[in-house]
Amino acid sequence: MSLSPIKIEVLETMLLSNKPQKAMEIAKQTNREFNPVMMHLLGLVRMGNVNVPEKGLYIITEKGKTVLGIPKITKEKAQAILAYMPHEKAFNFYESIDKPLNIHAHNLRDFANKIIKVDQTSIQFHTQRNDFEAWFRGIGDTELTKKINILKKRNTSGEDLRNQLHDIIEQRYLTLAELSGQPIPPEDQHTHTHT
Repeated sequence: MSLSPIKIEVLETMLLSNKPQKAMEIAKQTNREFNPVMMHLLGLVRMGNVNVPEKGLYIITEKGKTVLGIPKITKEKAQAILAYMPHEKAFNFYESIDKPLNIHAHNLRDFANKIIKVDQTSIQFHTQRNDFEAWFRGIGDTELTKKINILKKRNTSGEDLRNQLHDIIEQRYLTLAELSGQPIPPEDQHTHTHT
């Protein structure tokens, strides 16, 4: 069964958050009225696309992610996504065409650490060219690719874009590290968010 555009938008908003949210927060993020969003949320709960971990909080389920075209991740797949990439497959940050910054990300954790430090012009350059999505797709992370596409649809820019990219990538790294059984370094266990 296909979902209405509003239900898809609600699911996409929940996917970006990665944590339980109140219906009012979801309505605000989708720029929609509370009542219709609440109605769609209840429908999504009935369909099994959204869970209610505690009264008044909603979170997307694996089934909800599948509706958005995101496959379930196994431990092996998580390990493959987190693997160290050789230099020729690393993400290379550029300021513009033919202007490399000589900053490279060899895996997801490395990418999260570098995105917070690279020049803003580099982030805009790569965002406009869909380079981030291409690299995430290349390492096999459909969910992260989808999250970046959703973020771009919201026309986020500047430091807000940088911070949201960092937070999304950092959270994805932590989720995959936990799933894969990879130890999480102490400095990554107390992540902060900018939003």
